[in-house]
Amino acid sequence: MERSFPFRNFRPPPPVPSARQKVLAQWRRWDWSAEENSRRPSGKSAGEIMPKVLAGLGLDRRQAETEILKVWSHQMDPNIAAHARPTGLRKGTLFVCVDSNVWLDEIVRYRRREILERLQNSFGRDLVARISFRCG
Repeated sequence: MERSFPFRNFRPPPPVPSARQKVLAQWRRWDWSAEENSRRPSGKSAGEIMPKVLAGLGLDRRQAETEILKVWSHQMDPNIAAHARPTGLRKGTLFVCVDSNVWLDEIVRYRRREILERLQNSFGRDLVARISFRCG
């Protein structure tokens, strides 16, 4: 629950120059208003800044990757989980690293669709649309 303060966005009006200040500015042939305006605080509230900072950190994507690792180790066949592990998620493609060419061939030929369906049932088709397997 967020409180609303009546004076949260209050900024004092710019000071009205006195007659003396106006005469001095004319005599010096220099207008000091730009320098005076630059000294005013131009801070923003934390509520304005934090959503941009959190979006820049990509915490949503990192949380999704962590959840995929948990589901991978619990819902996948133990043989597959022992030889393949997710390494990243980018634009709907889950990248999986497989430890040998034999397991890569086994997974790509016979298990790819099963793995993709299990992940899509857990996370939805938007998060995991494709899987890319690599040996390494």
